[in-house]
Amino acid sequence: MTSGEIPVHSPLLLPKPIPDLAAEEFSLFQALVLRESGIHLGAKNRAMLVGRLWKRLRTLELSSFSAYYRRVKADPQELVLMLDCICTNETHFFREPAAFECLRGRVFPEWMALAEANKRSRTLRVWSAACSTGEEPYSLAMTLLSEFPPSSGWNIEVLGTDLSTKVLARASAGIWPAERLSDVPVDYQRRFLLRGFGPEKGKIKAADELRHIVRFQRMNLTQVPYPVNGPFDLIFCRNVLIYFEWETKIKVVDRLGKFLTPDGYLFLGHAESLHGVADKLHSVTPKVFPAPRVPTARSSALCILQRRENASRD
Repeated sequence: MTSGEIPVHSPLLLPKPIPDLAAEEFSLFQALVLRESGIHLGAKNRAMLVGRLWKRLRTLELSSFSAYYRRVKADPQELVLMLDCICTNETHFFREPAAFECLRGRVFPEWMALAEANKRSRTLRVWSAACSTGEEPYSLAMTLLSEFPPSSGWNIEVLGTDLSTKVLARASAGIWPAERLSDVPVDYQRRFLLRGFGPEKGKIKAADELRHIVRFQRMNLTQVPYPVNGPFDLIFCRNVLIYFEWETKIKVVDRLGKFLTPDGYLFLGHAESLHGVADKLHSVTPKVFPAPRVPTARSSALCILQRRENASRD
């Protein structure tokens, strides 16, 4: 027989078909994911759930989603891996530039003035909640180090948290494909990022100056108590609340607000308006972002909050 030929009687090894996800099984996963992460899976997410969890079934050599559900319920580590599969981890450097423009135009000058008047310390603590692969906390670190240099007595601390252990491992490594650089200012690229060469060509790495001030840990925004030490001058929790049900949004925003300093700010995503929700926080968006000459839905929807006891000062 010629090498490489298959005998007529030999069975072909075809890939295993993806099992069906029955309505009852989907309901079980819906309830489990909601309870463990706060993420609401609607009917439109059924196909997504099948596609992402099938990878785990194949790895574990399980033949049904019911069997996988039982495995998840019995194994806390598999529960973490399941949530890793479900989380959507879209991010990039300096996402939603208007937020960073606000920091430079309003927030940073305010903090500098308070420090000059000895009304606040020169330590800035920042929290990037749901930080994914780390582009956001590193973007914040670059911005802060540029505006508040350690040589002037400033101390910067940046914390990144996420539900997914998979993305946190990548964030801690601080290495990305070079094509991610497109949104990073050139002067930041030169100062804070290293280009790989040889076998590492095509990659970028966070320089030690960044890595020394940024740390990461796993955290679930829907589970209390939060394993972080406050307070924070700045909290970014952007494009996360859209996955939560209304009651969960209220609870998460209220908890985050308790971790703010009196002159701190909570930045949410451009599509995450919480009008009438956060009774212990107030929106400063109208004063932060003056009406643009050509109004856009994107600019008008930005949501920035502060502790309500500061309302009189604004």
